[in-house]
Amino acid sequence: MHPKRIIGIFVCATAMLALSAMTSGMAVAGGALDGKVFVGEAGEKGKAADEKNDVITFADGRFHSSACDQFAFNKAEYSVKPDGDGTVFETETVSDKEGRLKWKGVLRGSTLEGTFTHYRKPTWYRPNPEPIEHWFKAVPKS
Repeated sequence: MHPKRIIGIFVCATAMLALSAMTSGMAVAGGALDGKVFVGEAGEKGKAADEKNDVITFADGRFHSSACDQFAFNKAEYSVKPDGDGTVFETETVSDKEGRLKWKGVLRGSTLEGTFTHYRKPTWYRPNPEPIEHWFKAVPKS
C-alpha cells in the first residue's frame, strides 16, 4: 500500500475517534425516558403548587405536558443525557399565543423533577416581559 494512502487512512481514523469522543458526552434525542409517563405538580419558583395532576409524557422522542394544552403549547423533541445516578432531559415547548417554555429536569429513581422558565410573548402593554421561573415534581403514572 502506498505511504500516502496509509497516512490518509490514519488521518480519517483519528478524526473518527476524536468525533466519537466528543459526542459521547452530548445529549441525544429520546432514549432512556421514551415511553415513560409521569403525574405531578408545578408552581412558580418559591411558591406552592398551582398546577396539580399534570401528565408529563415522553413518547416517540417528544415531550408533552397536559397542563400546557390549555395554553396551546406544542409537543416538542427532547434530549437526554446521563448524569450520575440520573437522566437529565431538556426541551422547549412553544405556544403562538403564550411564548415558550424552556424545560430542564432529571429523573432520579422514580422521581422526575426540575424547572421550566416561561418566556412570555411580548405584547403592546408588556413589550419586554421578564421570564418567570417554575418548578415541577412528578412520579410515574400508575
